[in-house]
Amino acid sequence: MITRRHVYSLLLATTCATLHAEDAWWNKDWTQRLKLSLDGSALPGPAGESSLLVRVSDGNLFATAREDGGDLRFVAADGKTVLPHHLERYDPLLGEAFVWVKLPEVKPGPESIHLYFGNPESPAPGAPDQAYGEDLAAVLHFSEKGSPPADATGKGHQATAPAVLTEGALIGGGLRLADGAPVEITATPAIAWAPGKPAAVSLWIKPAALAAEAIVLSRGEGDKAFTLLLEQGVPVLRGGVTLRGTAPLPAAGWSHLALSTDGATLKLHVNGEPVATAAAGLPALDGPLRLGAASSGFAGELDELRLHSAELGAAAVRLAYINQSGGDASLKLLSAGPVEGGAAEGGGHMLEHVMLFGDIANNMMFDGWIAIGVCVLMIIVGWTVAVKKFLYLKRIEKGNREFLRLWKALSSDLTALDHADEKTIRSMGGSMDEEDQELMKDSPLYHIYHIGSEEISHRVTRTGGGGEGLSSRSMQAIRASLDTGLVHENHRLTDGLVFLTISIAGGPYVGLLGTVVGVMITFAIIAKSGEVNVNSIAPGIASALLATVVGLIVAIPALFIYSYLNGRIKNVMSTMQVFIDEFVAKMAEFYRPRNDSSI
Repeated sequence: MITRRHVYSLLLATTCATLHAEDAWWNKDWTQRLKLSLDGSALPGPAGESSLLVRVSDGNLFATAREDGGDLRFVAADGKTVLPHHLERYDPLLGEAFVWVKLPEVKPGPESIHLYFGNPESPAPGAPDQAYGEDLAAVLHFSEKGSPPADATGKGHQATAPAVLTEGALIGGGLRLADGAPVEITATPAIAWAPGKPAAVSLWIKPAALAAEAIVLSRGEGDKAFTLLLEQGVPVLRGGVTLRGTAPLPAAGWSHLALSTDGATLKLHVNGEPVATAAAGLPALDGPLRLGAASSGFAGELDELRLHSAELGAAAVRLAYINQSGGDASLKLLSAGPVEGGAAEGGGHMLEHVMLFGDIANNMMFDGWIAIGVCVLMIIVGWTVAVKKFLYLKRIEKGNREFLRLWKALSSDLTALDHADEKTIRSMGGSMDEEDQELMKDSPLYHIYHIGSEEISHRVTRTGGGGEGLSSRSMQAIRASLDTGLVHENHRLTDGLVFLTISIAGGPYVGLLGTVVGVMITFAIIAKSGEVNVNSIAPGIASALLATVVGLIVAIPALFIYSYLNGRIKNVMSTMQVFIDEFVAKMAEFYRPRNDSSI
């Protein structure tokens, strides 16, 4: 036998099953978290494994997290997987942090992760190089202080020449180059290029000024040299083949450059978009890379130099540009929600609160279930009316928009409308096809127009074509007919809204009645048994109050829905009233009596 308890347990299980895994708290030792929402809708496709930049500027995080940021943890949407990360910069004094987080897959659809913090006793996070995939052969952030730029992937690449680092680049620190002062990056097998092998290079660049020839990056010597340079700001690649950009980069502004090859096709990307392609790969070179040159070198700043041992697809390049740029697109791609307090603060889980409703319902008396049943009936009826009314208003507003478009064209030349011909009335002077006429079935404006046109048609027919015009008394009679049609349309628009007003007014009272009766019965049972303690009173009072809760659940949404629908209905009514005034004025002018010489 299925009891009320079984039904409620089934509903509770269904509700709990719909709770997303990401809402569960990962670890109670961490007291705070931020939800990071990733919107990849701007990507042309999946970007694959990616090291994503997270810019943190929330003051609550720096006030709660450890001073060194060692308690930061990034957890995937499943609520269990801890994502590797690398703190490029963490400055609680300035309230600024740049963190690289490795995601196993970035897709065009929405995704989310959580940033946990607030555990002063947390163990040290994993090694920073784990935040970068195997395809990343070298990553130079240029954020070191007091030491040469080093490879964040841990593969041992380092700048051998003295490098001038600057604060406040695009992402933390940056590298400042001047003409005649190149910086050399050590060579290892990890960054060697071979014929037919995929590889990629990406970096951010900020030229101080546009020069005739400014070498940004080079490798090798003589005929086998590979050079990336700017010619009056236009990016140009020379190395076996020549690739040239389509437009100059802005001076004193940051731009993203990326070269990528699958071994057979070489592509140049500027700010996430492909601008040039050649049927070639990168030349076979394994020597050191030079940033800038001894002569005709680049003058400006560089940031986030990355060398890949795999091809960079269009989605990966686009993701890197948007994510690292720090502009509006970057904020849309990765946005942070408010700081949430965790279970460690004693707030309890939402699931525990839901479970309490099960205990309360188990103590519900028969009278309380009657009140809740009435409230549920009002919800069903009210929401049914609301859905139908939403759909109806959508149809009539669509019809009204189309009618006003046709009327605007017709009212400028009423000679196209022959009120002696029923066909021209229905088709608004021949401007409506069958599809428009089907759409007009639900348009109140068309109904009003048809009423007025029929009234005029009767009078025009009697006068043999309307040559005598329409008197002021006729126009008053026509307006009276239009006002009658307005009233009928108002009744049609507001039909059924009374059920929402019943829910608004009656829901709380029905719930209150259930509560009052439940409290009365509870106290009567206590008086009869003679047991006065919290355990005997609390369950009955709580179950009685549940009826009031349900009554409010009926009334509050109904109030908002009614207000919204009523506002839309008023707009429709106002549009009809304005149309009636315009229609009467147009008809009075068009069918003016012969003896009326007024202008």
